[in-house]
Amino acid sequence: MSERNKGQTAFRVSGEEEQIPAKNFRPPHRMRFVRMIAIVLISGIVALSGMSLTYPPLAAEVCPNCMGFNNSGDQIFVEQGMPAVRMQEAVETIGLARDRVRNFYRDVVGKPDIFVCGDDDCYRRIGGGGSRGMALLDIALFLSPRGNTVTIAAHELSHIELHRRIGITKAYRRMVPQWFDEGLAVFVSDDGRYLKPASAEDRCLASPDGPMPTTREAWVESAQTSGLYAKAACRVSRWISGHGGSDAVIALLQAVANGTSFAEAYDRSDTAVPVARSMSSLQVLGSR
Repeated sequence: MSERNKGQTAFRVSGEEEQIPAKNFRPPHRMRFVRMIAIVLISGIVALSGMSLTYPPLAAEVCPNCMGFNNSGDQIFVEQGMPAVRMQEAVETIGLARDRVRNFYRDVVGKPDIFVCGDDDCYRRIGGGGSRGMALLDIALFLSPRGNTVTIAAHELSHIELHRRIGITKAYRRMVPQWFDEGLAVFVSDDGRYLKPASAEDRCLASPDGPMPTTREAWVESAQTSGLYAKAACRVSRWISGHGGSDAVIALLQAVANGTSFAEAYDRSDTAVPVARSMSSLQVLGSR
């Protein structure tokens, strides 16, 4: 190589030799690698943008910050810009709601990320409608401003715990009927709108008067107009009190997870115990 060409690298372009300064030279394989990284990043951004439009709850779980949430720790994400006081209240609310679920099951296996919206625009942005809360399988829970209460959060966490215990496939196939899922959520969350206090001998506010919906679709259609929440809570409460308290629910869900039908697990009488004993345990639960 001549003295004039020192520090330069030769490339042939269309039969001619082009001199490129060595300091600006990038090996072809490195250029391809950088290009591949850029393509992956751009594809990810495009995919996330599409996801945020087609299924925003999933987009929020994948990239909370992209959907307007800040990580407050302990798997709690709050809307960006939420005042510090409200943020602290939300964290405390979630803590108390988790306690209610833990007090019932003693050991919690469902541990979803929890997203808290400070206003209705936030909740609409992640796909929420008029509900107080919504769950993404057993992975994430989203709460609207109206759902940021101990009772509502505990209700939704109860659903997630049940689904986690029986398995996502069985939950999707509704192997546990909707009336039991909803009635148990009312019981676990200690919702005074649909149940009497735990100190009552019979907590029912409305007795069930026939079959109740087993699918979510049928439940949603008639739940509010026919008092189904109170009726389902009554039926579940009486079943729990006659079968040994929370242990009976844990055993039932384990049986369903192992392949036993809900009807068979629910109708088993070998776990039944005297009502006086079970009511005592329920009163302790309700007082915590």
